[in-house]
Amino acid sequence: MDEKLALANQGLIEKDLEAIGSYAERRGWNMQTTERNFYYEIYAGQELEGPVAQTGDTVTIAYRLALLDGTLCYTSDSLGLLQFVIGAGKVEMGLEYGISLMREGQKARFIVPPHLAHGLLGDRKCIPPRAILVYDVELLALNREFFESEE
Repeated sequence: MDEKLALANQGLIEKDLEAIGSYAERRGWNMQTTERNFYYEIYAGQELEGPVAQTGDTVTIAYRLALLDGTLCYTSDSLGLLQFVIGAGKVEMGLEYGISLMREGQKARFIVPPHLAHGLLGDRKCIPPRAILVYDVELLALNREFFESEE
């Protein structure tokens, strides 16, 4: 039974990755991929200095979140800026992961497969089950002063 579930899950992931790759290619986006099948692009001209966000950092982002079909779900323009601690589990894993690839002041695009987003259930509001998410984000602030070890 476990083997059948694993094969079914792998098939769904492969289907999602095909959809993501095709979507990005049709738009001419220069996406990078990670070992977690996470697609991201730091916008050109955004090669900034400073620390990369990491677990324990409090971050503030401006964002636009849409589905792969273009349906707009949430934006910081309508809901306000989003602030969270990376690793605290208050946002989907894919958003935390994407932010951890950025530096303060950078803008990026993420395409988040369902297994790194809201999975089988969606968020029961705007995001349907097994949805692929497209984020446009700007990392406005990165604060780690409360998490640095004292020496």
